[in-house]
Amino acid sequence: MTHLPRRGFLAGTGAFAAALAAPSLLRAQTTEGGARNNVSSFRMQAWQDHFDQLGQGVILADTISRAVHFWSADGSDYRMWPSSVPLSEDLTRRGMTEVIRKVEGPTWRPTPSMRERDPSLPEVIPAGPTNPLGTHALYLSWQYYRVHGTHDTRKIGRKSSDGCVGLYNEHIAELYPLAKVGMQVKLI
Repeated sequence: MTHLPRRGFLAGTGAFAAALAAPSLLRAQTTEGGARNNVSSFRMQAWQDHFDQLGQGVILADTISRAVHFWSADGSDYRMWPSSVPLSEDLTRRGMTEVIRKVEGPTWRPTPSMRERDPSLPEVIPAGPTNPLGTHALYLSWQYYRVHGTHDTRKIGRKSSDGCVGLYNEHIAELYPLAKVGMQVKLI
């Protein structure tokens, strides 16, 4: 009888189970017409691939895998959450920015370009259950760009914003106390 170490057995079993589950996972990601559902293709990231140092912590918004990554100042706390991303390339901004302000219970005002595209938008929506910024917002140094929550959970995992990165309200509530004004943020 050949002795198979427990780790080898578990690794082999996991790979076998994953292979069996793969076809059903692929079916779950597409509709009959071939359109993708709101499924994120999470990829873990290494902070060193995007930042020279952690400073007071960093946030990485990955528009391809539709995920927000956070690393604490000492690198001991790494978190990742699914996100929404901009609707199109022309609304997507990439590069380095930083958190310049944090607001709990933000007020939403449509940008001039949003109002140009849709003049029926209200001038302002105060904090509350219909506010597109959700419960918390991290304002970035790029005008009109935010990492914020959303009450519309159908948006997460999709291209659905006018430039911002959205998180479930419970996830932005986790990120909010970890984020510091001046913290580096990179959108890729």
